[in-house]
Amino acid sequence: MVLTTPPTAAAVSARQLADACGDDPGVLCRRVLESTHDRTLAAVADFVVGKPLTILAIIVVAAIVNRLARRAIKRGLRRLASGGLRERLGAARRRAPMSMLDTDTREVSVRSTQRVEALATVLRSVASFAIWTIAAFMVLGEVGINLGPLIAGAGIIGVAIGFGSQSLVRDFLSGIFILVEDQYGVGDTVDLGEATGVVEVVSLRTTRVRSVDGTVWHVPNGAIARVGNKSQHWSRALLDVELAYGTDVSHARGVIKRVADEVWRERSAWVLEEPELWGVESIGPHGVTLRLVIKTQPSRQWEVSRLVRERLKVAFEQEGIEPPFPQQTVFHRNLDDVPQAATAVGGTGPS
Repeated sequence: MVLTTPPTAAAVSARQLADACGDDPGVLCRRVLESTHDRTLAAVADFVVGKPLTILAIIVVAAIVNRLARRAIKRGLRRLASGGLRERLGAARRRAPMSMLDTDTREVSVRSTQRVEALATVLRSVASFAIWTIAAFMVLGEVGINLGPLIAGAGIIGVAIGFGSQSLVRDFLSGIFILVEDQYGVGDTVDLGEATGVVEVVSLRTTRVRSVDGTVWHVPNGAIARVGNKSQHWSRALLDVELAYGTDVSHARGVIKRVADEVWRERSAWVLEEPELWGVESIGPHGVTLRLVIKTQPSRQWEVSRLVRERLKVAFEQEGIEPPFPQQTVFHRNLDDVPQAATAVGGTGPS
């Protein structure tokens, strides 16, 4: 006859706890079972009260973490932009002309607010997505859903979506680099290849550019191979003034410099530095070209160029300086020379 030892109270309690509350018992289920020794009541209390409280706690913690993360990202980007920008532009600020500085704060005007806001929006969205995705998986685990097949299926779907949206991902990454590197911003005049004009909107996916004829171009950021910014920090008016060969170059140089200096003094808010007359740029078939360069505020080079050309036209008329005219040399021959020319060229003529 074999005698069996009855299970101990601790063993019975652990088995009951596992039967009533599962392998990972909650605090409420454990307390109810220890108090009432009723497995049904403990299971009902855990399902009705314990799991909803746990889910609610997960949601509350996720909301708090999400709020703190979003605030930390925004503050960190602002602090990084302001602090790093001061270090990078410290020397440039000391060398900058007074017209480039704000009249009140004497600070260099930079487009950092837009970049910070755009990057903060992206990073906060990514952080929120990650936090709430983790919270959702934790809630599903509390409900009792097996997360293994779900995570595997989500991974397969993610890979499929990634392959199908490569161009979209490339556009977003390019947009982030455009904002981080400050390649251009709203109001800049840019050359993006086929699209040239003024930037109206810069988003993470596309850039909207309006050309001089009013055409609006929507350019995907991933398709931009190179960027030519014509209005970043400062611009330059480049004028090639053509003179006839009979013009006194020294006299013309003095007239051009005088007109440019007058525009500089009258439009000191537009022109940053004293205009420079570099001298003879080229000698063409019809005349001589002098090059004049004027450093201006961003996007002011065209207005300054038009004003200088208008003033130069009036000054040239007053000083008697003529523009170059097309010239052509014509050779005249006598009729008696025609047979000899034909014989020399064509090999035929009178015998």
